[in-house]
Amino acid sequence: MEHHADLIVLGAGQSGLATAALAPRHGFARTLVLEAADQVGGSWPRYYESLTLFSPARYSSLPGMRFPGESGGYPTRDEVVTYLRAYTRRLDADIHTSTTVTSVLPHDGAWVVRAEDGTEFTARTVVAATGAFHSPYTPDVPGHEEFAGQSLHAADYRRPEPFTGRRVVVVGGGNSAVQIAAELGTVADTTLASRRPIGWMKQRPLGRDVHWWLKHTGFDVAPLGRLLEKMPVSVLDDGRYRMALDIHGVERREMFARLTPDGVVWADGAKEPVDVIIWATGIPPHPSLPEGERRPGRGRPAPPPRRPRRRSRAWVRRHRIPAQLLLQHPAWCGPRRRARAVPAQS
Repeated sequence: MEHHADLIVLGAGQSGLATAALAPRHGFARTLVLEAADQVGGSWPRYYESLTLFSPARYSSLPGMRFPGESGGYPTRDEVVTYLRAYTRRLDADIHTSTTVTSVLPHDGAWVVRAEDGTEFTARTVVAATGAFHSPYTPDVPGHEEFAGQSLHAADYRRPEPFTGRRVVVVGGGNSAVQIAAELGTVADTTLASRRPIGWMKQRPLGRDVHWWLKHTGFDVAPLGRLLEKMPVSVLDDGRYRMALDIHGVERREMFARLTPDGVVWADGAKEPVDVIIWATGIPPHPSLPEGERRPGRGRPAPPPRRPRRRSRAWVRRHRIPAQLLLQHPAWCGPRRRARAVPAQS
């Protein structure tokens, strides 16, 4: 089997598939997509079952294929999975599933990509589109190791029924935290804990979805990265989740100070038994950056070094998916042009 390509894409989620779709436009005649899971779709098949996108179908399409259904509707997790699988069938690319990549190393002016089973692939260009679903972030809260209850990240949460009748605290202030807390409130005594009050943003200001406003004002492609990084996370809502929290008595409280063997100590010093902690806390900042590419004491990466006069023709481009208005993933946000090239050191 031929294991050489012009371009290798790591990951068959929305970013990797979109990259593969656009590759021929940029001169890549042969593209390989390597996916660790046994099916395409990235992390989407493993998100919680009730997940609903906060971008309408008309703004959720990948290059070359319209997202089906009502253009103003908000697709569900399963609809996204179905769409990605259909999208894959249209690609002019070789896709290898169940292929876990263990290393990407420069060699003789190209990149050697090694899989877990020892198979090697080579290409002049490699795109890392692996996302961060496999690097869930749990804050280092005092007493975490002492807690004897159930502690899980939102990445491992699927449905509310297993938590029926239990005392649950959901930690986080983004869309996932609110969605999970709202549905848990129907079956469990649930509290939403966050470091700052929930910032609500109207899904449809003046009758138009916020993504319509982003597109028609140009903010969706404006170079506002540093400004947006300073903005607090907001929850897009058409009213249903805020109402659900109220109806089911899900209280928002200041983040607890510590965990105890049987519960939490709240910021006001009150102790309370808790059965389950669900961490909807996202991912660490810039988890995919190589060591040494972060500024000391800062969350932003250092600027790339100046390009040497003589350099290898082999490059790795790390593509990220910026969340619109810094609304936390999982959101359906199209791959943008934010890419940084890292030269290979032969």
